[in-house]
Amino acid sequence: MLIGILAGLATCALWGLTFIAPRAVEPFTAWDLTVARYGIFGLASGLLMLHRRFRPTGIPRNQIAIGLSLGGLGYVGYFVCAAYAVKWAGGALPPLIIGTMPVIMALIANRREQVAEWRHLVLPLAMIGAGLLIVNLATVAWASETDRDDALLGTIMAVAALSIWVAYGLTNGAVMRSTNAPDALRWTGLQGLGAAIGSVALLPLTSLGEASADLGNFTAWTLIMGLAGSWLATWFWVVSSRNLPLTLAAQLIVAETVFGLLYGFLYEELWPNPSEWIGCTLQIIGVCLGIRVLTLATKQNGRIAPAV
Repeated sequence: MLIGILAGLATCALWGLTFIAPRAVEPFTAWDLTVARYGIFGLASGLLMLHRRFRPTGIPRNQIAIGLSLGGLGYVGYFVCAAYAVKWAGGALPPLIIGTMPVIMALIANRREQVAEWRHLVLPLAMIGAGLLIVNLATVAWASETDRDDALLGTIMAVAALSIWVAYGLTNGAVMRSTNAPDALRWTGLQGLGAAIGSVALLPLTSLGEASADLGNFTAWTLIMGLAGSWLATWFWVVSSRNLPLTLAAQLIVAETVFGLLYGFLYEELWPNPSEWIGCTLQIIGVCLGIRVLTLATKQNGRIAPAV
């Protein structure tokens, strides 16, 4: 179990880099980073497929289509939305919004299987909502009129990223729970190819051919995000999922919010203001309480909520 917990935390530490990478590569754009990151992810997946252990053999055509779509729409679509959310709304609000994903997934599971009584979820959801409201109102109150428009656009993009992530989790979970579920490593490689294909469609939006900025910095970050933030993070998540109950593995996703906030504040060299402290604390506590309630209810009922 310790190996599973450490692997899950490592996954979230790598996923949290998504919230600072777009700023770290400026003046390169989020489109540039997306194409390069997932191109590397796909290239690594393709090279690994030279070994038969990683080849997507024996997977039905419909699942192959789903896997490619999850990589193209899930990975690329999510990253673009998250990148622009951070660019427009800053480093605090997007991780908080996207960080509600574990609770939203648990709510969907509870609606399907009625694991916990809804009255037990009132407090966690109220704390999450209050935390988001405090941070959002503070951002609007302290911003200029132009910045307010950017903050609103960033919030919309963060919600879009959250929606894509939830849809990805539901679809991916359904495939992995099916009677003919594919091998995890082969499934990961298939999504890596899909991510690379999806990123190619964004090539006309990039400025890579015109860029004259620090290519060394950009190359380093794309390698980090393509190999560590994508391929390695996915592999860590596979290890975590194999060594932990699904309900516990889902709880660890909360750590992505913590790492995302930490990276954001460190990168900007800023100390959180009181509203951000209060909002972030309420958000994290609310998410943890919500997952705790659903985990206990799942154990008492002897049911397992749908996988993330």
